[in-house]
Amino acid sequence: MNASQLWDRYKKHLCRIDSAGLTLDISRMTFDDGFFAKMEPAIQKAYAAMDALEKGAIANPDEDRMVGHYWLRAPELAPKPELAKEIKDTLQSIKTFAADVHSGKIKPPTASSFSHVLSIGIGGSALGPEFVADALGHPLTDKMYVHFIDNTDPAGRPRRATE
Repeated sequence: MNASQLWDRYKKHLCRIDSAGLTLDISRMTFDDGFFAKMEPAIQKAYAAMDALEKGAIANPDEDRMVGHYWLRAPELAPKPELAKEIKDTLQSIKTFAADVHSGKIKPPTASSFSHVLSIGIGGSALGPEFVADALGHPLTDKMYVHFIDNTDPAGRPRRATE
């Protein structure tokens, strides 16, 4: 493609979602002009499934439960008021607990405060907290050292967030 064709393709396929502050340039990806029309049924099916999940559809039939991780960031989107209240109450309890630990109100029996946290998880349940600790933490200002064990293998090496 020449420069003019590339510019036209860029303008045609630049994806902007202002409400999310997202801009995605897919113009250099390899797809033909009929790709979007061909994918339309699958895209509509995915949107319908996403809408159903957001409205509280059972996502894990084996466990008979909904999945709404994003409700933790926006409880008002939960499909039931009692679920939104439970989320808000739980988040407040977590904040209160953390403040009490940091202030020394909750402390170990033989010290004035906690100095270490042990986070145990596998895969995403370990990687997410480790990422947050690495991204937001600082070894000179953190109130506690965070240690991660992310492997059920006894030979797995625990890591500190500050390493």
